[in-house]
Amino acid sequence: MEARLQDRYFDRWCPGFDTLQVRTLAHDLGLSGEQTLAREVVLTMLAAPVPMTFKSVAQLESHIRVRVNIARAAAKTSLAFNTEAAERPSEYWQGDAEKGFVIRQGVSLENAIIAATQPEVTGRQYEFSCYRAAEYLVLLGLAQEAKLVNPTYLNELEAQCRLAVPRSDPFHTTYVYEYGTPENPIPMRYYVPGDRLWFKNPDDRSSDVKGFEGSWVFYLGGGLFSNFWRRDQPFDLASKCLEIYHWRDGACVNSSGKLSMDESIVEQQVALTRQSPDQLNLVMSKMMAYRDPAGVYANGGCIDSTREIPRALF
Repeated sequence: MEARLQDRYFDRWCPGFDTLQVRTLAHDLGLSGEQTLAREVVLTMLAAPVPMTFKSVAQLESHIRVRVNIARAAAKTSLAFNTEAAERPSEYWQGDAEKGFVIRQGVSLENAIIAATQPEVTGRQYEFSCYRAAEYLVLLGLAQEAKLVNPTYLNELEAQCRLAVPRSDPFHTTYVYEYGTPENPIPMRYYVPGDRLWFKNPDDRSSDVKGFEGSWVFYLGGGLFSNFWRRDQPFDLASKCLEIYHWRDGACVNSSGKLSMDESIVEQQVALTRQSPDQLNLVMSKMMAYRDPAGVYANGGCIDSTREIPRALF
């Protein structure tokens, strides 16, 4: 069985695969309340530019719930940015010199990740990179769904995270997969709530500042992307592009002779660009282009050709 939006609804809701206004349109039609985000997931998936395949209706429903879990958790996440160090709440996590942080015996993965990423639990923010935080939130979304539909999977996942929390390549190959390719890229304005994605810094010099090679975010829905450092100020597509573009202006050599980032300069330059329609259009035209391959800094922008989504639990 195959399902997709009829052309007349596609043209109205997602013209040119642009899904950034779907929630606004849903609100205009009176679609609101607890299921708004889930409805947005379904509508944007029905407009997908590539097939999204599921073995059963139950697997599709599970996938939708995981996306909702991730998007909601990403909107609640508030962290302290640090690429040189990391912290976790000691009641839930213990450090391992070789494996990094692992969850303690008797602690659920769900509670451990929420405590580390949502300061309401502990009263403080913990230090993360955006890359590691994005991995945690995918694991959280999967753990919350597994608690409902697949306790065996949850037990296995928690057992794994007591030995070593999957990260980098092991995480990528086990818990998420990409849709889209450089040869057949996902349209630049097509996003589904719960998508994990990468915005590349296309500036060669400032991308050498650790942590500013680019930015891992989640699409929250409603035209907004996660901001782990200022969760009350989520990005829209333009503001994310502007921030990354002006990293080139904030890159400077600090008192220790190390290339670093002055984010106050970045904020000033973003504000100035917003005041000039011509400059804003120029910056956006440069950034709204598919990124160059890894290690290449030529004519590419910041937009990735792929999106990452969680793998099925069953």
